[in-house]
Amino acid sequence: MQRKQNSKKKFGTNKPQNTPESSPQKSAGFDEPVRLNRYIANSGVCSRREADKLIEAGEIKVDGEVIKEMGYKVQPGQVVKYNGKALNPETLQYILLNKPKGFITTTSDPKGRRTVMDLVKNACPEQIFPVGRLDRATTGLLLFTNDGDLARKLTHPSKQILKVYQVTLDQPITQADFDEIVNGVKLEDGLVEVNDLAIVSSDKKNIGIEIHIGKNRIVRRLFEHFGYKVEKLDRVVFAGLTKKDLPRGKWRTLTDKELRGLK
Repeated sequence: MQRKQNSKKKFGTNKPQNTPESSPQKSAGFDEPVRLNRYIANSGVCSRREADKLIEAGEIKVDGEVIKEMGYKVQPGQVVKYNGKALNPETLQYILLNKPKGFITTTSDPKGRRTVMDLVKNACPEQIFPVGRLDRATTGLLLFTNDGDLARKLTHPSKQILKVYQVTLDQPITQADFDEIVNGVKLEDGLVEVNDLAIVSSDKKNIGIEIHIGKNRIVRRLFEHFGYKVEKLDRVVFAGLTKKDLPRGKWRTLTDKELRGLK
């Protein structure tokens, strides 16, 4: 991808979009036949791959009979049990949050600090969890779901999920540092390559960065390597999802179109 120092199109202000007309909350299979491994995974027991192992080992019963057939489909009304306990697939939920500062990305905190779960506690009755992390001072897009397969897909390094951040530095970035970041920077845990980099303000303190690496605090560490302090860090794009029509601290469900794009 060609890098442009003065490009503002990609990192500019988003225009409002229409309010989603439908929610992509998906039934886990109550009304139609569903593959057994998916039924197990949607019950929150494990991933589909791990469910296959449980089936192969004869640890899953359907209506009291051990099922080892990989392609077996559970019919509506059948009872699936694991370790003697009936499984209950949940409705799959997909919630997008525009995270504010001051909240940690965890499902609970022993120190009693505010977590992102406080912001989405009324989003749905199902137990959802954040996909990936944003540190306490970072704002922007954070996805929540109870779809374990999708969460693993979006966080696996091999998938190279694209993220775009707007960065505010404590001082103007120099041309030499800009060029070095564009060409790749070697940090203590390996080479950091960006997909795109742009200066988006006349004072050269506001930077747009497009990156697919998911290492911990990678954007902050990249600029700190050159002696800059990151004063603000905002994730404006995650896996094709944007912050359009989503105020800070608010959440919404994904549209069907967005969900198809993720999957």
